[in-house]
Amino acid sequence: MHLGTGLVCGSKIKDMVKAGFEFIIFLADWHSWINNKLGGDLEKIRFCGEYFKHCFTSLGVPREDVSYVWASDIVKDVDYWRTVIQIGKQASIQRVRRTLPIMGRGIESESLDVEAAALFYPCMQAADIFHMKVDVACAGIDQRKAHMLARDSAEKLGWRKPACVHTHLLIGLTGPSDRIEGKFDENPDVDGEIGSKMSKSIPRSCIFIHDAPKDIESKILSAYCSPKQVEANPILELAKYTVLPELGHLNIDRAEKHGGPISYPSYLKLEEAYRRGEIHPLDLKKGVAEALTGVLSSVREYFSKHSDVLDEMMKIDVTR
Repeated sequence: MHLGTGLVCGSKIKDMVKAGFEFIIFLADWHSWINNKLGGDLEKIRFCGEYFKHCFTSLGVPREDVSYVWASDIVKDVDYWRTVIQIGKQASIQRVRRTLPIMGRGIESESLDVEAAALFYPCMQAADIFHMKVDVACAGIDQRKAHMLARDSAEKLGWRKPACVHTHLLIGLTGPSDRIEGKFDENPDVDGEIGSKMSKSIPRSCIFIHDAPKDIESKILSAYCSPKQVEANPILELAKYTVLPELGHLNIDRAEKHGGPISYPSYLKLEEAYRRGEIHPLDLKKGVAEALTGVLSSVREYFSKHSDVLDEMMKIDVTR
């Protein structure tokens, strides 16, 4: 689990639980099987789901505060498949194919030569929402098309539309130039966000929540961080979406000749200072690395007591 899932989505889960929602964390093992995650090995996918439970617990999401639901459990219900078919019958094949970027595939015609099982995926994801009686569907912005399929289906079938909350996708540490090939959304901003997202299958582009301090520092010091550039800057994104929400401030320990130590209580002030060149990229990197190391200390402590889970997970090759 990398920071995008752990801290960005994880913090939203905690926000919604605190607000009184009954939050379901959906472990989509059948969907991952269809999408050939972990080589399409269901046994490995199931273990990964158990590992995710440990990850969220280590991040401060107590198991008693959320419900974990497996796709392999709800697919046993014939009513679930009735919902899948109802959604499929009101959607054209073209509409469903346009939704396939939720699987990490582009929308160009040449990229859609996929297994037939992939066409079930969007209808299943929409059906999940209705079968679990979800009022608010919460996921990364890359899942927007599946949520819109659900809302469109609800309108045509006379069902209640779900509200949708979409979280930001952290940009990979290597920067915008190292994006995934293909087009993923008609909206250029969303397309850029999806194409440049942090990916667990590219370790150099992401920080895992249980990374050692030395690995966090090494990855951040090697990351893309152009001076005075605030757009598509992965280090500023880490400050905005992970450090500041968790700590409420970012401390930067500059040398006295460069202005001395300074603390930023908001992202806006940090961004303005960086844009003006008041913060050197190296100082920003060091400040973010130190802050993240502190934020993730509880995760490292948790997995030091559950090392068997982490050791087993690290043996599994992440394919996509």
